[in-house]
Amino acid sequence: MILDGTCGCGVLTLHLETARTPAEMPVRMCGCTFCVARRPRYTSDPAGHLTIEIADDAQVERYRFGLRLADFLICKRCDRFVAAVDSGRAVVNLDVLARAAEFTAPPLTLTIYDTEDVAARTARRAANWMPVTLG
Repeated sequence: MILDGTCGCGVLTLHLETARTPAEMPVRMCGCTFCVARRPRYTSDPAGHLTIEIADDAQVERYRFGLRLADFLICKRCDRFVAAVDSGRAVVNLDVLARAAEFTAPPLTLTIYDTEDVAARTARRAANWMPVTLG
């Protein structure tokens, strides 16, 4: 199954390949200041793959904060946050996916990762985030 998505204007296009249905995918929420302000719901499939196509790299902001390990990809034109990418792995803001309404799993408790060090954060992402290709 391929779940497609895009920022509002098409600068960033996503293709999430997974064997799972949206209803089977996890839904997570983060309690950091970036996420509390934007309220994304996240999903990923470590056995799947995410492809992010960039139509105009000059229109993509790669925002980093905290431990500065991940690039949070935001379209400069429409201000949509689509995914976070770290070391060849990613998590997607499921609300940019065309089938977002089909993600019916209740979000896990709002989690704050501020106490993680680099090793813990890297290990968590390696276990839970999915491989990504940027193009």
